[in-house]
Amino acid sequence: MSTHTHRNLVKARNKKNDDFYTQLVDIEQELKHYKNHFKGKVVYCNCDDPKNSNFFHYFSYNFERLGLKKLITTCFKNNQLDLFSREESNTSLKLEYNGDKNNNRVPDIDEIGVNRLKGDGDFRSQECIDILKTADIIVTNPPFSLFREYIQQLIDFNKKFLVLGHQNAISYKEIFTHIKNNKLWLGYDNGGTKWFRVKDHYDIKTETRKKIIDGKKYFSMGNIYWFTNLNHKKRNEDLILYKKYSPEECPKYDNYDAINIDKVVDIPIDYDGYMGVPITFLDKHNIQQFEIIGLSASAGYDKEIVGIPFTGDRDARASVNGKTKYARIIIKKIK
Repeated sequence: MSTHTHRNLVKARNKKNDDFYTQLVDIEQELKHYKNHFKGKVVYCNCDDPKNSNFFHYFSYNFERLGLKKLITTCFKNNQLDLFSREESNTSLKLEYNGDKNNNRVPDIDEIGVNRLKGDGDFRSQECIDILKTADIIVTNPPFSLFREYIQQLIDFNKKFLVLGHQNAISYKEIFTHIKNNKLWLGYDNGGTKWFRVKDHYDIKTETRKKIIDGKKYFSMGNIYWFTNLNHKKRNEDLILYKKYSPEECPKYDNYDAINIDKVVDIPIDYDGYMGVPITFLDKHNIQQFEIIGLSASAGYDKEIVGIPFTGDRDARASVNGKTKYARIIIKKIK
């Protein structure tokens, strides 16, 4: 994603009438890998319009199959039945579902509790925090512009979670620190393009990031990942290595005692020193196979984040023959 596009995305996420709605197919594709985590649990979707959320749809229609205890959703302000209208509501709602009561395995309207919130439904409000405290697992698509704050809140309250975020979030100092400390990792299905429904009046300038399906507008935001602290089987799969180390293919950095790897598939099988790999490596990281040492991503050297000594004199971003590389995760094989 270009800097311009990402900046516009962040700006849009700050406007409450410019929201992005996750497709049900993307939710189903990811959630199928976590079935064993949900039995007897309270699920809270705290950034979802209750009447339009595909997260609410998924969990309510799969309530009995997953063995849920309770499902709760809240969102910020606008809760019109047709959320894609330009009108706004002065009321935020909380929806609560406790399962099927008439044995038709369908979440009927009269089975869903609807309550007005006193505040605006912001996940940072005390009202929503009080609801958060009662929940076991948080699943949602939070505001990307508030991603640092959102994740920190979940970790502070020791909550399990599965949420969507942009790939760029990996290089945020706060987010990467949690990844390095094994408090946060990537979900299972991070491949392919994810398309999000937007309101009809939302302006998408890049044609390749726009499509219309059945009269509804969809927007592609670039590389969108699932972030979680729920275990899944992919975390225990070894990355298969087959290449031998070559100084020509994997040169050393000008300013770090580590070699540069441009593609995850090029990680050498026979190199035991520090390696700088693309952030896409995290999608294949097995904590039994590699140790995450640090991250080289910004011009300001921070040893706590980078993890290895800086040997240059100015720019702290990793470079090879004077050419700056994109963000690199510093890793080392576990013997």
